[in-house]
Amino acid sequence: MDIRVKVRDAERIVIKIGSSSITHSETGELNLSKIEKLIRQIADLKGAGKEVMLVSSGAISTGRHALGIKEKPSTLCEKQALAAIGQARLIMEYRKLFSEYSITIAQILMTKTTITDDNYRENAKATFTQLLDYGAVPIVNENDTISTYEIQFGDNDRLSALVSTLTEADLLILLSDIDGLYTDDPNTNKDAKFVDYVDDVDKYMSMGKSTSKSDFGTGGMYTKLLAAQIATNSGTDMVIASAEDMSIIENIARGEKIGTYFPAKQNKDFDWLNYLE
Repeated sequence: MDIRVKVRDAERIVIKIGSSSITHSETGELNLSKIEKLIRQIADLKGAGKEVMLVSSGAISTGRHALGIKEKPSTLCEKQALAAIGQARLIMEYRKLFSEYSITIAQILMTKTTITDDNYRENAKATFTQLLDYGAVPIVNENDTISTYEIQFGDNDRLSALVSTLTEADLLILLSDIDGLYTDDPNTNKDAKFVDYVDDVDKYMSMGKSTSKSDFGTGGMYTKLLAAQIATNSGTDMVIASAEDMSIIENIARGEKIGTYFPAKQNKDFDWLNYLE
């Protein structure tokens, strides 16, 4: 049997896109061409009857560019102020581009409390469900502006997995500047081999930690492996793939052998809240 048959059958899909994938590396300005292609792919998925949620980074980098600030912010108040400026512009661009396909979007800004508090979590789940019933595309980010520890701790790889678990999504697609998992960092080890299928995430976790100085480390591959642990143990398939060409989304949804595939393994004893510690 084709191991990716479940990917083709996925009805509820979460797509995570990183800051570097929607901005120009030279200037930090939003890459509208790539964002337009991303939105077109989402529109096609919805046209095929899929429910789609988007977890999007980029608020702080967008805020920096809006003010012409080249240096990375060093203080918490700078990060939070830039996030407030950037999130407003980011959602404005998404709204404008999605409207060309007559798609309604909804902004959802989450904190750890949204997940850890029982009442907040149930309310958030109900809101996501209602938005999807309305045919809207929820666009999710961490609420960096008001959460004193979210910027220090949070990463959108893990957030996207938590959203997938909360909403009982069938598939999580993590798009980044890497095309999947390797046995080692391919930037420093020419013998590193690409891994297209991961049946046991746990055995790769130490590799993710040991490469923290590259995109494979904190905020890089390690957080993606954490996301895979959360998603797969909660019953969601996950694929890591490159965001270089946004048309890859359609190919992944068709079940093509692209990126690294982590098949779901429903684990009734798995406590996903432990991944918020």
